[in-house]
Amino acid sequence: MGFAGGLFAPAASAANSNRPNIIILYSDDQGYGDVGCYGGVDIFTPHIDALAASGTRFTQWYSNAPVCSPSRAALLTGRYPRRGGVPGNVPAGFSAIGLKPDEITLAEALKTVGYHTGISGKWHQGGAQECRPVSQGFDESFGFLNGCVDYYSHIFYWALAGGIPPMHDLWENNEEIWKNGEFIHDLITQRAVQFIRRNKEKPFFLYVPFNAPHYPMHAPDEYFDRVRHIQDPHRRIQAAMVSVLDDSVGKIMDELKRNDLMENTLIFFISDNGPSTEQRNLLDDSREEYHGGSAGDYRGHKFDLFEGGIRVPALMSWPGVIPAGQTVDEIGVTMDVFPTILHIVGADLPTDRTYDGYNILPMVTQNAKSPHQQIFWESGKRRAVRRENWKLILNADDENPILLFDLKADPQETIDLKEKYPALVNALKQEIEIWEQDVNRNNPE
Repeated sequence: MGFAGGLFAPAASAANSNRPNIIILYSDDQGYGDVGCYGGVDIFTPHIDALAASGTRFTQWYSNAPVCSPSRAALLTGRYPRRGGVPGNVPAGFSAIGLKPDEITLAEALKTVGYHTGISGKWHQGGAQECRPVSQGFDESFGFLNGCVDYYSHIFYWALAGGIPPMHDLWENNEEIWKNGEFIHDLITQRAVQFIRRNKEKPFFLYVPFNAPHYPMHAPDEYFDRVRHIQDPHRRIQAAMVSVLDDSVGKIMDELKRNDLMENTLIFFISDNGPSTEQRNLLDDSREEYHGGSAGDYRGHKFDLFEGGIRVPALMSWPGVIPAGQTVDEIGVTMDVFPTILHIVGADLPTDRTYDGYNILPMVTQNAKSPHQQIFWESGKRRAVRRENWKLILNADDENPILLFDLKADPQETIDLKEKYPALVNALKQEIEIWEQDVNRNNPE
């Protein structure tokens, strides 16, 4: 909705003579250790692993936030989430304002260079009419507007404590539709496959923000049958939900292969944040903290600014352009997707606003270094910055107002070095303050 045609201009790009189709597969609450190719030895993800084998696997990829809405805002805009008005999760409801209507989304940008655009899945960028997918550049849309739904009734009922009643939340091209009893993940996948089939003769952009493995943990019996060997009941639940996700990835890949589109399709697979430990994952009255998701060797989880909350699995595939079976250890961030794709399709970034992401194609095709000097995060009162190997976290929890880690020597964030390097702490704190002043321009608290 923020598009202004004159802001875009063709870029000099070797890739724009044959623009690829673009697919973004975005998983929900999937931790670093919840994928086979990332060391999840008890997690069976053959289709995601095959996607990794066809291209690049990033070992230091960061979400822009440890929760759903801001990470998606960064993906869609190439900017820090607060710039787009989404510093945290967007409130529930069909009048909620989320992503600013004047933001330029990736869908809007791609439409200017001839792409047909579609979304199938979770939106979570605002339920108000001006914030919905059809108002933010998507020609076709299917899915739900809030942060999650019951997988079978498609009802959102997680805001009862805040006085918000349950609401049915399933939409197609901005019209409410009813598919009672049908598994939402199957519906999301079916619509994605149908979109590919309908648009195979023209350049398309397909955004598939899956709900799995986000709660409610409604995996059908066939998926629990696959993971009966896992003894830990929490982990078994997670493994079943990840299998749901993996099957959906496989069906989308199969459709591309059936239509001979793999060679001319750029695919990103990324998780929105680290694994959830919320009690509601268990769907019982145990009141236990859920430990089914895995952040691998990293400390923390969803909501945290420790590595486990923000370092996520990320893959990039484009056969013939991106080398197969490649591992990249350089730093990438979800907000890099927007400028990378615009470079590939031959469109310059709009010139009327600040962009925080970078084109990372040289990282995967030329072994280039990461373009990031610093990366910043916020989550509630928490703040963090990474500069080179150093990471400062402010207000990590009640006992730790300041933490400093050397991620090269201590990627698990076990040794706090703030007492040893007070000057560095002060410098990094000042960098956070300067960053906050920058992103808060025109974004009052």
